[in-house]
Amino acid sequence: MATFVLIHGGGGVAWQWHLLDPELRARGHDVVAVDLPLERETAGLAELTDTVVEAVGERTDLVVVAHSWGGFVGPLVCERVRADLLVLLAGMIPAPGEPPGDWWTATGFEASGGDGGEDDPVAAFCHDLPPALAAEAMRRGQGHAERSLVEPWPLTAWPDVATRVLICRDDRFFDPEFMRRIARERLDVVPDEIGGSHMVMLSRPQELADRLDGYARHI
Repeated sequence: MATFVLIHGGGGVAWQWHLLDPELRARGHDVVAVDLPLERETAGLAELTDTVVEAVGERTDLVVVAHSWGGFVGPLVCERVRADLLVLLAGMIPAPGEPPGDWWTATGFEASGGDGGEDDPVAAFCHDLPPALAAEAMRRGQGHAERSLVEPWPLTAWPDVATRVLICRDDRFFDPEFMRRIARERLDVVPDEIGGSHMVMLSRPQELADRLDGYARHI
């Protein structure tokens, strides 16, 4: 069975995987989910990657799942560990040398009308969650220091790892059509799709676990 390495997005925490974790374990897999030190002023992309690599340790048969902004970290982890698969879950796809903070303009997200969820973050990120769970998700967020937003993404090419892009059909933050275009332009792939909001790991953990389990069984 696989070890799923779960990387949360910007402003997120490892708690966001707490419903998916037991579902993956029930299917026979191991799980590694860590809190990225996003609030630490000295933490750049290398330090965030170190955090994940250190948590992985000597584990093998790795499937790296990078959610949202975690798409900037997941490929860097795959450069450091022997991963069998990288899954970008509603993930931002970086370009060589691109600072994460520039992604929004470079991809046309801002021009497409995206507002980053400032008006109503619950509606943007987790509209399909029970109100109490949505409120808990908002409460558990963390800030994001500047360093890892402004330094260039260090890879010159995509890592040599099989990659799947999985987008959420009901995502109100990253519009599915926008994400299909980015996957085509940046990785030349047609993404897989799953129902659910941007926080699909909280809204549909069983369905997501089935999908990830299927990926692991067909590497």
